[in-house]
This record gives sequence, C-alpha cells and structure tokens, in this order.
Amino acid sequence: MATRSTMRSVVRMLTAAAVLTLALGGPAEGRPLPEGAPAAEPPATLCAPAGTLRGTGGQRATVSLCAGSGTPSLAVSAPAACHRPGGAAGDGCLTSGSWTARRDGEVVASGTLPGSAAYPGPGRYDVEAEVRVRSASGDVDLSGTVRASLTLTAPKAAPTHRVEVTGGPLRPGTTLSLTYTLHRDSDEGDGSARFGLIGEEDSGVRLATDDARCVNPLIGRHPSDTRLAHAVDCALTDLQPGRPATVTVRVTLDARCSTVVSKLGYWMPRGQALYTGGMLEGPTVGCA
Repeated sequence: MATRSTMRSVVRMLTAAAVLTLALGGPAEGRPLPEGAPAAEPPATLCAPAGTLRGTGGQRATVSLCAGSGTPSLAVSAPAACHRPGGAAGDGCLTSGSWTARRDGEVVASGTLPGSAAYPGPGRYDVEAEVRVRSASGDVDLSGTVRASLTLTAPKAAPTHRVEVTGGPLRPGTTLSLTYTLHRDSDEGDGSARFGLIGEEDSGVRLATDDARCVNPLIGRHPSDTRLAHAVDCALTDLQPGRPATVTVRVTLDARCSTVVSKLGYWMPRGQALYTGGMLEGPTVGCA
C-alpha cells in the first residue's frame, strides 16, 4: 500500500506533467515545426489541487479539479484521494457534484461532475465545485466546496457545425411551425448527423413533423408502440459544406408554456476509434 508521501509525490508529478503539456503549446525541443506552420497544441488535461474535505471522525479527502482543453468541449472532473480515520489510504474514491467556471469574474461554463460544456477559449479560469467524495467501501463520505485556478492556453476550435431556427416564440394554446437549418461548415468528417428536439416533458407540448427522416422516439419494451410526443429525433446523412439541411416541426402547446431545445450530434474522422462524434447545443425556442 502506498504511503501518503508517495501518493503526494505521484500527484505532484502528474500535475507538473499536465502543466508542462498544456503550457508548452508546441513541439518538444529538437523537433521544431516547419517554417510558417502554426504552433499546434494537442488535447491535454490540466489538474490543480482544489482543497481538502475533513470529517468529524478523522476522515479526509484531498480533491483536485481537472479541465481538458484543445477539444470543442471543456471537460471538468474532480479526482480525489480518500483517507480513512487514522490517515490510512482508502480503496478508491467516487466523486460527484456540480461545477462552475468563471473567467474575469463572469460565469462562462457550468455542469455536473464529471461533465463538460462548450470550451470558451483560452484564459485563466476560476473553477468552483460542490463535491461529494465517497470511498468505494463507504467509510469515507464527505461533502463541501473546493476551488482551483486553471490557465488553459489551447485556442478555441473553429465550429464545424451550426444550427439556426426561424419561428417563435411559442404561445400557449397555439400550433407554430419552426424551421431548423443545419450547417456543416468543415470538410472534416462526413454528412451524417443526429438532430434532436425536446420540449418540457410535463407541459403537454407535442412535436410533429412530416419529414421522413424524423420520428417521435419510441420508448418501452417491445411490443410497445408508445412514442414521446414532446421529442423529435432526426437521422441526417446528406450534410455537406454549402448544402445545409432543413427540418420543419410543428409545435402544439395546450394551456402551459414549454421551451423547445435542440441538439446536434455529428461524426468526425478518427479512424476506428470509439467516441468519434461531437455534440452541439442548438438554439432554444422560448415561450411567451
């Protein structure tokens, strides 16, 4: 079993390696980039100590906050080391909760732990998290607030896809048509995309479309034919730069308001690797 000093040394080495990887922003010494080539920064994760949670019985959890950059999303996690009463190392930690990232005092991203949001670009981020840390055996269970500052230098990637909508706002007691235009602005990837629209489940909102590429999602176990009336799922295969796709959906509201959010999932080329797609938050149509 590793001693506390050994664990601290490992954490320091891992953190230092992440800092160096993220800060260099270029090739290692002796491997210069070709003349005129931009300094590319590979995706990396940066971690920093964020605080120590302590229990009344001597339990302790040392928490770090980590953020990934160099990808379209800002992924935040909170790895922790658990210590039983008396200082013995725990048998692994489970961390959960929520996080908020501020840049220049302004909230630019937030989410659950672990989770991600759109990457706002380079800068110094003050990350605050409300965390719960539990050991796998259950003898450590602590909650509290932790904070860390992380400086990310990777440039914000140019968007590859975008979603636009015409129509709205929605009004109770009416049916309104919304037309979504889906663009692929990059030569990377292919024309496949998954487009989804979701209303508020308990509002009575109903979404319908005559587009053969779209359905109300099927739920339940076979032979159930129950479908979600408040959602529409579209499978697109023909998105090309300069050739956007359009989807028109009718939204019917009863006496209650509902917003309608949109999401676009798309493929990007990474050979046979898993998790090759991306996810884009589309516009939200409000209700007056």
